[in-house]
Amino acid sequence: MARQAAHNRRAGRGGGNSYWISYSDIMAALVLVFVLFIVFNLYHYNGLIETKQRELDNQKSLLDAQQVKLDEQEGILIIQQGKLDAQSAELDKLRIDLDAKSTELENQTIILIGQQEELDSAKATLAAKETELSALQLQLEQQQTQFRLKTQELNAMVGVRSEIVEELSRALARSNLAATIDANGDITLESAVFFKTNSYEIQPDGQALLNRFLPVYLGVLLRPEYKDYLGEIIIEGHTDSAGEYIPNLRLSQNRALAVAIYCLGIVNGSQRTMLQDILTAKGRSSSDLVFNADGSENKDASRRVEFKFSLRDAEMINEMNAILQGSGDSDAPTVELTQGGEEQEN
Repeated sequence: MARQAAHNRRAGRGGGNSYWISYSDIMAALVLVFVLFIVFNLYHYNGLIETKQRELDNQKSLLDAQQVKLDEQEGILIIQQGKLDAQSAELDKLRIDLDAKSTELENQTIILIGQQEELDSAKATLAAKETELSALQLQLEQQQTQFRLKTQELNAMVGVRSEIVEELSRALARSNLAATIDANGDITLESAVFFKTNSYEIQPDGQALLNRFLPVYLGVLLRPEYKDYLGEIIIEGHTDSAGEYIPNLRLSQNRALAVAIYCLGIVNGSQRTMLQDILTAKGRSSSDLVFNADGSENKDASRRVEFKFSLRDAEMINEMNAILQGSGDSDAPTVELTQGGEEQEN
């Protein structure tokens, strides 16, 4: 209304210029409208910009929040990655340990297989040894049985020797024969009765003594209850220490041989046959002298002839020792028997 009033006034003032005034007003109005439109648009655009800015700010805030979350998640991921790397390293270590354990287990398995093979071999060896031991045990039992039997026989022989010695002592005493007999049955006859000095020819007195002595001697030894036990009759010649050993050995051997030949000449028949199988002559030279109580040599007693006998126990003893020592590689102590039935451990 105000504009219209102003316009009318301007129109009343001037006549010709009223059109341009109106046009300018219109243009001014249009400009004003355009300005207003622009201002409105600028304002509206500014509002949009502010809205968009706020949206952008909100989005930036959201992005920042998301970035913070992402950073946090990245930190968590880094921590988890560190843990994962540690677990992976530990897993690698465990894998290495497992491989080492697996290798060790394989080695132990190989060793165990070898030990099992050795054990099987040892079991087989043990079984063979047990079989061998059983055989040896059976052999030992058989040997023990033989040993008991031989011991019984040997003890019987010991008794036989004692009986023979007692019988010889009684027979010599009854015949008044000057002879010395010891506990083993060795009979000593003085050489002076038989031979002259440095001679091995039997003197008549010696022959007479042998004629009396030999029947008594053989009468005991060749009895049926003793003859199967008799192993050997030994005639030993001895000299004194005068002279050298070799000549005395020859002299003693010749004297023993002369007595043995004479004895074979005065027996006949079955006694001669038996005597030839078991008679032995030995010379001892001066190796077994006889001494007096003061330690000096008794030359007369040293010059002598001895009659000895042995039973078959020597062979039996050797046989029993062979049985006892039959397993030569045994670590057990061996037991040897000596004449007289005594056991001796080596």
